[in-house]
Amino acid sequence: MSIDPHKRKNLGRGLSALFGEQEPDAPAPVVHAAPVAAALPVTTAGSALPITHLPLDLLAPSAFQPRRHFDETALDELSRSIAEKGVLQPLLVRVDPQNTGRYEIIAGERRWRASQRAQVHEVPVHVTTLSDAEVLEVALIENLQRQDLTAVEEARGYKRLLDDFGHTQEKVAHVVGKSRAHVANTLRLLSLPGSVQDLIDNGQLSAGQARPLIGLSNAEDVARAIVKKGLSARQAEKLAKGFGKKRRLAVVPKDTDTAALEQTLEKATGYKVSIAFDGKGGAVTVNYASLEQLDDIVRRLSSGGRAGKTDDADGLQQAS
Repeated sequence: MSIDPHKRKNLGRGLSALFGEQEPDAPAPVVHAAPVAAALPVTTAGSALPITHLPLDLLAPSAFQPRRHFDETALDELSRSIAEKGVLQPLLVRVDPQNTGRYEIIAGERRWRASQRAQVHEVPVHVTTLSDAEVLEVALIENLQRQDLTAVEEARGYKRLLDDFGHTQEKVAHVVGKSRAHVANTLRLLSLPGSVQDLIDNGQLSAGQARPLIGLSNAEDVARAIVKKGLSARQAEKLAKGFGKKRRLAVVPKDTDTAALEQTLEKATGYKVSIAFDGKGGAVTVNYASLEQLDDIVRRLSSGGRAGKTDDADGLQQAS
C-alpha cells in the first residue's frame, strides 16, 4: 500500500476527526505519521465517505478492537445524550468478511453500545474497505488518541501487530506515532503476572507504578502493597528496588515436587505459600491479608525460638 505524503500530513488532525469519531466540540488530538493514512475514508479532496444508516443488529464489534473495558457511567451518559439528540457522529465500519450482509465496527463501538441502551434502532455509518491489519492499526490509533486504552490493552494491541501481522517494533511505533522505546516498554508489561495486569486494566495501578515490578518474583505482592498504600510511581519504584535486591530471580518453571511442597506448607500454615527457584537458590513467600495474619505468622515462626547453627544445615536448624 503506497502512502500519499499529503494524506499522511492530514493525520495530524487525528483519525477521529477524519472518521467523524471526535466528540462534538472536543479538540482533535494530534498524532504523528502513520502508514494507515492511505486507508482514510476520502473520496475527493476534503470530502468524506458518504453516510448511510444501518440497523444496530447488523453491526458487531471487531475482533481486532484492542479496547476491552468500557466505563459504565460514561456509557449511561452517552446513552441519554443519544436518546435525546441521536447519534451525531457516524461509526466507521467495514463489510464483515465472515458474515455476508453484516458489518464490523472499526471505530465507534462505544456509540453502538450506548445506542443499544437508548433503544435506537439504526445509526449513521461510514462504510470503508480495510484489511485486518489496517483495522487493528486504525483501532489502536483511534483509541490512543482518545486515551481510551489501558496500558495493558495498548500492549496487547502492539503484540498482535507483531505476532499476527509480522510488524516490527519500528513499524508499530510508526503506525501509532510513538517512539520505539515507548512500544518496547509497553510490551514489557505483558510479562507481569495476570493479576497485576488486571490491576492495571481496572485502573488501580498505573503503568508507571507497574514497570518497576517487571522481573520481580513476588510482583503480585508488591503490586498489592502499592495499591493499598497509595504509593506514587516514584515510591513504587523505591519499594520494588528494595524487594528486588533480595527477591529478583530468574525463575524456572515449577516441577511437581515444588508444587507439592507449596501445598504441604499451605496446609500446615493455613496461608497461601509460593516457592520461587532459579536453579541455585530461591525464596519462599507466605502471603497474608491483614496485620493480624502477619502477627500470627510471626508467632508461628518464633514459637520455638531461634535454633543454633549446625555443621550440615548451612543456616538454621528447624525448631522442633
